[in-house]
Amino acid sequence: MVLLLQKFNQICTKLANHHHHNHHPSQPALSASMEAFQTHVSNSLKKLLPLSSSKSAGSEIPSFPWIQQCFELVPIIQSAFAKLVVEVDFPMSKWEAASVDRYLKYSLSLLELCNSVSSSLSNLGKARVSLAHGLSLVENSSPSSALEHLKAIQFQPKGLSKGIRFQGNEEVGKGSCLISKETVIHQALDIMQGMVFWVGGILMSGLAGNPEPYLEVRNSSRRIVDPLLSGLNSRLDEIMERNGGLKEVKELNDAVAGLAAAIRTGKNSGAEAEELRRRLEVFEKFVDGLGKEVDSVFDKVLAGRNQLLNGLPQQKK
Repeated sequence: MVLLLQKFNQICTKLANHHHHNHHPSQPALSASMEAFQTHVSNSLKKLLPLSSSKSAGSEIPSFPWIQQCFELVPIIQSAFAKLVVEVDFPMSKWEAASVDRYLKYSLSLLELCNSVSSSLSNLGKARVSLAHGLSLVENSSPSSALEHLKAIQFQPKGLSKGIRFQGNEEVGKGSCLISKETVIHQALDIMQGMVFWVGGILMSGLAGNPEPYLEVRNSSRRIVDPLLSGLNSRLDEIMERNGGLKEVKELNDAVAGLAAAIRTGKNSGAEAEELRRRLEVFEKFVDGLGKEVDSVFDKVLAGRNQLLNGLPQQKK
């Protein structure tokens, strides 16, 4: 990383002498672009909150479709940031080394987040396969053998990676009423990083069945999140703090318990087996769908990092 910064410092020094020839958006234009970015992010976030719009938040449970919708915010926010960079005419090749370093660290943490989500989905996928095997044994007239596989999916409490922490720049915008391209980028980086990791906390809490991952990021990114959610975050906090896992996992476990109980009591288990089969099909669809979305984000972020790194000049020997 130090070598990378040294190389980028060299190109920034060469570009500094030419900055006064470039078109500089006016202060009002920069402010308008920044406000448009914040509004877009805020409106996108508010679309996530129908879950928390009712008065009975305590009875609400996060679901797979909802956390996938949360994760789909990541590319939306990334695209909004890219649009802002174009609007203020400040490509990464003109950024200060510190800004490039922050973006690279952010994108690396986002890759780590994708890996954490993928790992959790892999564990759920393995549990589904075991349940499907147990169901096949029931259907093949081996119900007693099936009991070994008909076990409830256990949530595996897992926090976020130690490297996934929001660290906003508290000094941006302080001590001066002037706004520059650089301060716009810094503020937008704060918002993008805070919101993406906040979304990541929601996902990891849902998949782990406990609120800890959400609270880890929620507390550190509160300064960024609260203004954008305009007070709606308190209800979401209540939902996530009561979170004990995803709705579809609970429903699948209920179906597993129903089939196992029917087998143990010797009653006809056809209805229970059919219910489990239906729940497994729904569960597989949701796990695969979220997995594909995570893979897509990972690939795009990795490609963007590589493009940025390849664009930096090679160090002279």
